[in-house]
Amino acid sequence: MAAFQMGSGYAVPMSLFRNNRDRAGKAILKELLPGLKFNDGNLLVLLEGGKDQSLYNTDVDYVFRQESYFQYLFGVKEPGCYGILTIDVKTGAQKSVLFVPRFPDEYGTWMGELLGLQEFKTMYEVDEVYYVDEMSVYLEGASPKLILTLSGTNSDSGLTLQPPDFAGKEKYVTDCDLLYPILSECRVIKSPEEIEVLRYVAKVSSDAHIKVMRFMRPGRMEFEGESLGTNSSILHYGHAGAPNSKPVQDGDLCLFDMGANYCGYAADITCTFPANGKFTDDQKFIYNAVLDARNAVTESARDGVSWVDMHKLAGRVLLQRLKDGGMLKGDVEEMLEAGVSGVFQPHGLGHLIGLDVHDVGGYLPKEPKRPSEPWLSKLRFARILRAGMYVTIEPGCYFINWLMDRALADPNIAKFINAEMFNRFRNFGGVRIEDDVLITKTGVQNFAIVPRTVEDIEATMTCKYDSPV
Repeated sequence: MAAFQMGSGYAVPMSLFRNNRDRAGKAILKELLPGLKFNDGNLLVLLEGGKDQSLYNTDVDYVFRQESYFQYLFGVKEPGCYGILTIDVKTGAQKSVLFVPRFPDEYGTWMGELLGLQEFKTMYEVDEVYYVDEMSVYLEGASPKLILTLSGTNSDSGLTLQPPDFAGKEKYVTDCDLLYPILSECRVIKSPEEIEVLRYVAKVSSDAHIKVMRFMRPGRMEFEGESLGTNSSILHYGHAGAPNSKPVQDGDLCLFDMGANYCGYAADITCTFPANGKFTDDQKFIYNAVLDARNAVTESARDGVSWVDMHKLAGRVLLQRLKDGGMLKGDVEEMLEAGVSGVFQPHGLGHLIGLDVHDVGGYLPKEPKRPSEPWLSKLRFARILRAGMYVTIEPGCYFINWLMDRALADPNIAKFINAEMFNRFRNFGGVRIEDDVLITKTGVQNFAIVPRTVEDIEATMTCKYDSPV
């Protein structure tokens, strides 16, 4: 997943984060109030923002990116901050408090003019601002009955977010488990303001894809476009062990998986196209099979539909098209149950997207568990779709040698395969089509505005496509 940081072409309103705090506070009370042992007083949500990370043991830092939950509630650009959301459990009234690092005046020599507390308050539209070293005094004055901190395990990475330490923590009743599923669920359904940011990020990303599509030609280096080139069947090609270091050859397929990130919000779009601007018959065959799978899902996905069913639908359509083209034989439903689609698409249909490219909320305690079937186990979520979810739809078809070998060695799968034609595609690579879509009551809104048909792609690469760039 390539990414680039955009400029300031779209002003994100602080009301987005203020409304997120309001929505989160109401969700917390709704979820926890019946089980609380007190019915008045303050409930505090205490979050720690991201910290600067040094490049190994040097005095050079990585480019800072705010921790996503902190970004969701506060939209703060600076590292080293804390935030508190104070909730009166009796009235529901909320107060937002930001704590910023205190720097000596001499830091202004390197960092520029240091902002004062009032400037932070105005910039981030919070109720109060203090220095981090004043947080213990603030907590004593707030006299919270319960402090909620954040800890939980990400279902994509398997990594666990550790709860923050803070001075005087031992004086208070704290809980680090209750908050994570509530905030994660809040992040799953996008607000109208978040949707506009995501629409903007996807539009800029789409324009970039079109420019790259017009740039790439045989003889260009893979790294010039951060492409996957002939390695389009390697899902995470572009790392140190498989760098984008080869020249693109005439007849290659290029696969670009990239998107912008703006104010923490991400796009994730994939385009596949021929390096020379003209699809071969084999490339057209596989590309159209994937496109048909994508079209079937975009026409069927809506509020109330099972994401697992959408994955099965994409697999069913892909298998049917491969059968129609002579690569497979037999009953498509039997192929699906046998897991044949997993030979060609070893990943899930898509994922939630938002503040993280693979956004949180996939497997929360109250949601369906990860399917156990091997060809479904890679799904990043198995939920019923709801209006306001923002997801990628990214079916693919790849020819990966070790998976092909395993399929031919398994009689339960090999019986469906035309081995002669199947083996002819061993050096083909692969195709993926990935869109970013908003789930609505009646369907989807696709925010990826890129050429998708064979005809439009070929026209784009000859600069005949009527595009915005």
